[in-house]
Amino acid sequence: LKPDFYFLFFPQIYLILNVWSYTNVRVRLQGDQSCRRSALLKDDNLLEFYYEDTKTVYDMFQRGLQIAGNGPCLGFRKPGEPYQWISYTEVAERAQVLGSGLLAKGCKPNPQQYVGIFAQNRPEWVITELACYTFSMALVPLYDTLGLEAMVHILKLAEISMVVCDKEDKAESLLKIKEKGVTPALSCLVLFNPFSAALLERGRKCGVEILQLSQIMVRSNINPPKPQDLAVVCFTSGTTGNVTDQQTPQTLLTGYFVIRQEDVSISYLPLAHMFERMIQVSMFCHGARVGFYQGDISLLMDDIKTLKPTFFPVVPRLLNRIYDKVSATPILHYAVRRKQAELSSGVVRNNSLWDRLIFNKIQASLGGNLRFILTASAPISPTVLSFLRATLGCLIFEGYGQTECTAGCTFSMPGDWSAGHVGAPLPCAMVKLTDIPDMNYYAKNGEGEICIRGHSVFRGYLKDEERTGEALDADGWLHTGDVGQWLPNGTLRIVDRKKHIFKLSQGEYIAPEKIENVYTRCVAVLQVFVHGDSLQSHLIGVVVPDPEVFVDWAKERGIVGSYEELCQNPDVKKAVLEDMTAVGKEAGLKSFEQVKDLYLHPEMFSVSNGLLTPTLKSKRVDLRRVFSEQIAQMYSKSSETVL
Repeated sequence: LKPDFYFLFFPQIYLILNVWSYTNVRVRLQGDQSCRRSALLKDDNLLEFYYEDTKTVYDMFQRGLQIAGNGPCLGFRKPGEPYQWISYTEVAERAQVLGSGLLAKGCKPNPQQYVGIFAQNRPEWVITELACYTFSMALVPLYDTLGLEAMVHILKLAEISMVVCDKEDKAESLLKIKEKGVTPALSCLVLFNPFSAALLERGRKCGVEILQLSQIMVRSNINPPKPQDLAVVCFTSGTTGNVTDQQTPQTLLTGYFVIRQEDVSISYLPLAHMFERMIQVSMFCHGARVGFYQGDISLLMDDIKTLKPTFFPVVPRLLNRIYDKVSATPILHYAVRRKQAELSSGVVRNNSLWDRLIFNKIQASLGGNLRFILTASAPISPTVLSFLRATLGCLIFEGYGQTECTAGCTFSMPGDWSAGHVGAPLPCAMVKLTDIPDMNYYAKNGEGEICIRGHSVFRGYLKDEERTGEALDADGWLHTGDVGQWLPNGTLRIVDRKKHIFKLSQGEYIAPEKIENVYTRCVAVLQVFVHGDSLQSHLIGVVVPDPEVFVDWAKERGIVGSYEELCQNPDVKKAVLEDMTAVGKEAGLKSFEQVKDLYLHPEMFSVSNGLLTPTLKSKRVDLRRVFSEQIAQMYSKSSETVL
């Protein structure tokens, strides 16, 4: 596969909004009604590079350097202080001397040299990545929630000798693995932060040199990568799967809008994943700025208020929380309906009477400067999406893709502010649907498994031909495991998943994530895990009530108690279940898709307790394990006693 670079930014976008027919967002390929491409292409040749002089990630940053020069690039802050900025020029210089230092410590300037990075989002992460690309080396991100077994697998598979870390605790976890004798190649750790003499001695005893970043800063001539060179090996969350990608993994995450030099993005989604990485390289390509959060998700809103970003990448869980906080009052909903009427005509603005009277405080809570938001990673409720498009007064796009296609293959279009779909194919990708007979999905009906082909599709799984063959067919189509449906206007709707489906005892297939997305619209519900068993005829659920509203919600129903007490109250559980059932019925859930019993759990699912991935998706295997006792108790009830 050839390398990919396919950003499409239209300066004339506001002229297009109301004059371009949205039914033209895709074209069927001749002879194959299930296969579509973007109508923005002149023919079936997919877009490979947008700028002919930027064919690698290294090239993209160099383009931003030419635009911005000494202008701000990477921002960071300390508690209670304003953001400080590192310029493009300084970032490029630091990357060159760090890359030179890696070579001085034994790394080879070629794409077969894998350099690990184990750190939270911060400027040094980007500088390390750019240091690798400056000398044609490949990057291998690591992150905490992979677990010990997966970390060992990565270090061994990629034969990693060098890992760059942020803090001492991460270095200690790597030394613990080294001491077991299972990662013989690991020989050097470089830390961003100062470390103790005890860590240095511990490393010496197991044959690992430990250095601070400043100790390896030297300078040598650069060795930039070629477009066909490997850039990154990305290990997917919750598995030991991995993705290898070309030196240009730049997907069309930023779609069809103009990124300007003065734009600012907030970085808090994990850089170990493609979504955040593609956003950042998009910003760098245009000389824009990226500001990092402080590393504490509880301080994110304060970081946003201080940074005042113009671009906000999000996952649906965060948008759901924003929606829950601001959707309470009747006057607000009236104002939303008025703004939604404007949206249906293609008007997106934040200076209406309703904005000045009602929505300005909501917009100010996100910095007050937002121009566009991108949501991806999981489905978002059409209700939430439509509501926030009105209240926030900015463009909100939804995209679809996966790591194996370098983050994105479809994207919602400006001018179409309907919800319930993930847009049309991007100019970099062809998308088709294939039959799934056992689930009764057929391409002739515009339904089936989503398959992707194009420059964005990954090269394969590292040293795993068998799994590569399962994901990529002989014609180069990536089989995603997701189930899609073509809508009349050419957009794609995600309707199901092959990956996380199961069959109930009566033979009905269940897509739990779709049901969970419906139930999170209940006022009292913050998080929900829907579980089913092929030996059972009904679903059960584990619900985390929203601590900010749960006590008052129960009091309105005549039930008083603390948050923890309410979680144990059977009357409260019955009330929550009734509310969930009503919301599910309104959303069109079938009877067998509704949970018949639930357990109220007082602690949030989180990355730190191992129940969410770094991109805030549920770790279903771990959830089943943690709540196995409660699941068994719920299923032990007879059908007569199930709520």
